[in-house]
This record gives sequence, C-alpha cells and structure tokens, in this order.
Amino acid sequence: MDRTRLRPLALCVLAAIVASCSDSTRPNADPNGVAYSFVVFGCNRVAAGDTAGDPSTANVNELTQTFKDIAAISPKPNFLFFAGDEILGATPDSTVLAKQLTAWVALYQASVLPATGIELVALPGNHETQSSTKLSYAAAERNWLKIMAPYITRGGNGPGAGGPDNLQTDQSHLTYSFDYKDSHFVMLNTDPTGADWHVPTYWVEGDLAAARAKGQAHIFVIGHKPGYSYPTIPTDGLGEDPAAQATFWNVLVANKVEAMFSAHNHVFYRNQPQAGKTWMVIAGNGGSALEATIDLTIAHTGSYYGYTVVSVTNAGQVFAKSYGRDVPAAGYTAAVTAATTMRDSINLTWGAGS
Repeated sequence: MDRTRLRPLALCVLAAIVASCSDSTRPNADPNGVAYSFVVFGCNRVAAGDTAGDPSTANVNELTQTFKDIAAISPKPNFLFFAGDEILGATPDSTVLAKQLTAWVALYQASVLPATGIELVALPGNHETQSSTKLSYAAAERNWLKIMAPYITRGGNGPGAGGPDNLQTDQSHLTYSFDYKDSHFVMLNTDPTGADWHVPTYWVEGDLAAARAKGQAHIFVIGHKPGYSYPTIPTDGLGEDPAAQATFWNVLVANKVEAMFSAHNHVFYRNQPQAGKTWMVIAGNGGSALEATIDLTIAHTGSYYGYTVVSVTNAGQVFAKSYGRDVPAAGYTAAVTAATTMRDSINLTWGAGS
C-alpha cells in the first residue's frame, strides 16, 4: 500500500474535524479568547420637533455612526439586540406607526451592518406599541410583527393570549426565548396590550427553569423597560408596580440570570439590585435626547451615546464593555465628530462580585 497517498486524505479529515469544533472546544483554545459576543443598545428615536422631515424619526447621525462602529468590531459580534424605541411612534394612528417603522427598516438596510452578517434582533419599546396615552394597543403590535418580521425570526415560543399571565393578546413573537451555544436569551415585551409596565412572569419562570434544566450555562434577559430604573426616575420602568417588579426580579435571581439589559431610560447605567446577583444594565443611550435627571455622582452612570458589547470567553466568563462618544455640542442630532471610546467595563459572570 502506498502510504504517501493516504497522507493528504488524513490531513483533510483532520482539518475538517478541527474546523467543525468551536473555539471553546479546542484543547488549546485561549481561555480568555471570545467564544461569542453580542451588542445591545436602545432608544435612538428623536423628539417630535427634531425629525427634520426624516420619516424614520431616528437620530440618523448617531445611529449611522453606531452601525459603523459595530461593523468594525473584531471578533465580529453574533447579534445586535436593539432594545426598543427605534422610532418616535407613540401615536394612536397605526398608519403613521407603520410608515415610521418602514422608513426605519430602509435606513437599517442601507447601512453597513446587514453586509456584516451580524444578526439584528429588534425588540419593541413603548414608542412602538403605545399610543399617546401611554397604553399599548393591538394594532400597534400587529404592525410591529408584520414590518419587523425579518428581525424577530427567532420568536414563536412565547406565551399566547390568556394563560396564567392573563394576557389579552398573543405575545408569542413579542416575548420569547432562544438558545445560542451555551447561552439562553429571553426577549421581553415590557408593555403588552392590557398589561403595560409588566412582563409575563409566570411564563418567564417556566422558561428559565427549563433552560437551567437543559444545562444552559448563561442566561441573558433583554427588554425595553428596565427591571430597576435609573435611581433619579425609580418608577420609570417595571417599578411602576413594585410588587410585580420584585416577583419578576426574584425569578431572575433564582435562576442565576447574569444580567437584564434594557433601554427606556436615556442613559448608560449598571447596578445589582441584589448585591452580588443579577446585574441590571441600562443601555438607553442610543441617540435619543439624554435624561434631564442624570446625576454623574451616581456610580456607573454615563451621559454619552453608544452601545454595550457583551462577550462570553472560552472559559465561560462574561464581560461587558460600554463604548460611547460625547453628545455633539451643536445638539444631540448634529453630525458626529467625537471618537467612540470604551467608557465602562464589568465582569458579569454570576458570582464574580461587584
């Protein structure tokens, strides 16, 4: 037998086996190397008087720069989670809402991001689902589901109408979950029709328990309104109903959720409502006018525009880094001139401490 003929075949088989392994399963993988990562931010819509005739109602300058920044990240993130308030919305006219969403999609599709292969997962905020009375309505949910369908393809396993959470409308593509590698991601609609400022906690509890039972190593929850808001506006999130808020948060803690990521408050902020346990990370600094109540003496507060990158290492550690740039001196919708730099970093790994 000519052994020299077998050698190329053996090398090809070996190369295929190595290529099929993820970085985290290779024996010589760098434990500090990034196994996978994702980006999260929200709140880019402008105020009613600042649209400048742009039908997307987005802060185009900030959004375009953020998309460019994300496209340049190496290694490439696997997901971009847009945590709501893509558009101005907040209107009882679902036709206006549909036009704004359609224009936003066109803006995204014309950006540099789709070509990167980074998967956009979009969540609705209160400006997408609520009217001017700050109450969500079914027609707004239907518009979101129809127009944003390409960016909610992982939905479908969420709660239907009724059930223990007494939902008025089908939420199965608005609140849902999915697995990616050894992580479990939960997407939350924090303003379901008939239950504004609430989440379906019974469904969340069952979903998280099932994920833990399967052995998923990490759990991340993402929703527009924060479980615990920025300290100067404590009820501007799920804190509108403190009892329901506490019940929900205890479910996250009991299932060792590393972090909940949100927006809604126009600021970057992070804290642990229960010391040493689940992190609350507010990344609502996507481009909407920043909160007037930002207090920079509060630890881990940032009054800049940007995004947050979360990385899971080959060794199973979880790190978050907030990147940002100063608000333009000429106004928050003005051309971006400042450089984007890292402003905050934290080890989110469960039990890593504060």
